[in-house]
Amino acid sequence: MSKDLNKNNNSNELKRDLGEARSLNFLEEIIEEDLRKGKYKNIVTRFPPEPNGYLHIGHAKSICLNFGLAQKYNGYTNLRFDDTNPVTEDVEYVDSIKNDVKWLGFNWANEFYSSDYFNELYTFAVTLIRKGLAYIDDSSPEKIAAEKGTPTEPGIENEFRKRSIEENLLLFEQMKNGKFKDGEKVLRAKIDMKAINMHLRDPIMYRIKYAHHHRTGDTWCIYPMYDFAHGQSDSIEHITHSICTLEFVPHRPLYDWYIDNLEIFPSHQYEFARLNMTYTVMSKRRLLQLVNESYVSGWDDPRMPTISAYRRKGYTPSSIRTFCEKIGVAKRDNLIDISLLEFCLREELNVSAQRVMAVLHPIKLIIDNYDENKTEELVTENLPNDTNNTRTISFSKELWIEKEDFLETPVKKWFRLAPGAMVRLKSAYIIRCDSFKKDNEGTVTEIHCTYFPESKSGHDTSELKVKGTIHWLSVQHAAQAEVRLYDRLFTVENPAMEEADFKNFINPNSLEIIHAYIEPVLLKAKPDDHFQFIRNGYFYLDKDSKPGALVFNRTVTLKDSFKQ
Repeated sequence: MSKDLNKNNNSNELKRDLGEARSLNFLEEIIEEDLRKGKYKNIVTRFPPEPNGYLHIGHAKSICLNFGLAQKYNGYTNLRFDDTNPVTEDVEYVDSIKNDVKWLGFNWANEFYSSDYFNELYTFAVTLIRKGLAYIDDSSPEKIAAEKGTPTEPGIENEFRKRSIEENLLLFEQMKNGKFKDGEKVLRAKIDMKAINMHLRDPIMYRIKYAHHHRTGDTWCIYPMYDFAHGQSDSIEHITHSICTLEFVPHRPLYDWYIDNLEIFPSHQYEFARLNMTYTVMSKRRLLQLVNESYVSGWDDPRMPTISAYRRKGYTPSSIRTFCEKIGVAKRDNLIDISLLEFCLREELNVSAQRVMAVLHPIKLIIDNYDENKTEELVTENLPNDTNNTRTISFSKELWIEKEDFLETPVKKWFRLAPGAMVRLKSAYIIRCDSFKKDNEGTVTEIHCTYFPESKSGHDTSELKVKGTIHWLSVQHAAQAEVRLYDRLFTVENPAMEEADFKNFINPNSLEIIHAYIEPVLLKAKPDDHFQFIRNGYFYLDKDSKPGALVFNRTVTLKDSFKQ
């Protein structure tokens, strides 16, 4: 048996030694093979968001992947805004995207926009027309869609496909010069209307759109389609590995077709599984609905899956990067449990967040045998197991404790406060409940206790034994704050896959706003301070805070308490 154990241990050591090579994801394997063959001197990636909304946690995975690969292989990453649809794009989204990327800890080598290449893209289109590989189509959108056929039926070539090169060149120039109405004509690639891949059935390259562009103003009235702008922009920037999510797999043949026929730098597209996470939606269209229809307060509402929302809620960039690393890079779509993201954050905050006391649902506790004129400054720790990191907290006759820490009729294995029961007040004394008062509705409003002076924490000579410890605040010293308790926005695991409208599954209890008592030390809280409200969870100062009117968001609970 001993030999077998040694053999297994040696095997495990060998696996650890080889771990780096064996843990490569498929993109790293491709890059390392390309470098080994000398295909590229430098690895260049890009992150190309469309500025039509705020980035969400799925984009965080793409950001970490693109920037991470470039960093690992001593390359660089461009930030390129895919701003080819002026109707939906805005400078607000551009600014938010840049802030999110920087907050996650990444810096781009170059900041580009697809609109930077409008002249070159137009020239590329003219080149394809001259080669007889593009034509102007006057058909309506409905007719174009009908003639494209179906996945099981080939498309139909219409009469405009036979236009001469000269006529197509003239019409395309006239489109650019604003001679035609919005949507009156389009430029299409001439590929194969019978192709099995529907994207190769003469895709639209340019459409007429009279809309003010956030960067080019009214200079252009024709705009390239994503599939035409994407690959060529990659090529212009000499992107070596254009990394997209799996829904772009069918687009890859078209990506290659444009590059091959234009005879430009051969960027190549690779696809990985996008991030899908439980109890949320990742579609920008659906997220925009939530904002516009006031289901949430905005793009950075802490219930949203946007990066700015996680930042406002109190997530750290390192916890999100750790999460992206843990879920890895796959070739098949899957659904990631949101609890993994919460776990990554808890693991970090558990060792870094300052411990403080806050009473969220208060009930008054009066220590009958404590001098009403007396106040003590008791020592408590900021972080566990750190004796050099302490602070003092005021203790007096009247205290606030949590309502849930008292039961009039205790249940089995109840170790908190009840008539005749004893507990320790954290960093203070052991107390015994002697009596309580109720209002006319039968609600307990006041608890009366006896304290044992010799049981003081750190100097306990009482020999009393208790199994429970509860937190508290001095009534005369406690400050007040608004506390926002956030829960998951949806009640079902995968709302986007349900047959009913996804909004039908919004959690009506996703936000509870309460007025709580907090330690005075929290009045000095600053942005980026993280706190554990002892026994209540991790909390973060919200941007709505004002002097004398602080607001704290619950970042995450101490453990997963979501009821399924």
